[in-house]
Amino acid sequence: MNKGELIKAISAEAKTCSDAETSRCLNAFISIVKKALKKGDKVAIAGFGTFSVSHRKARTGVNPQTGAALKIPAMKVPKFKAGSNFKKIVR
Repeated sequence: MNKGELIKAISAEAKTCSDAETSRCLNAFISIVKKALKKGDKVAIAGFGTFSVSHRKARTGVNPQTGAALKIPAMKVPKFKAGSNFKKIVR
């Protein structure tokens, strides 16, 4: 499911929002999550999961085309941990 399909599905489920309103709400949600993660905060949604930032250490990798070793710097990466209720539904 892509973003457009998600918007249509939410609009159909809610029955009170147009696609345009749903799109604005989804975009606002995404923006708020990005800003929170950029500040280093977590975003926890009960029954769904938690968005957070994980820190990866610097490491040595290999260029697959040349086989040469290369240094991969330390970096922050977004992470999502599904909640137990969400995991049960998917199983």
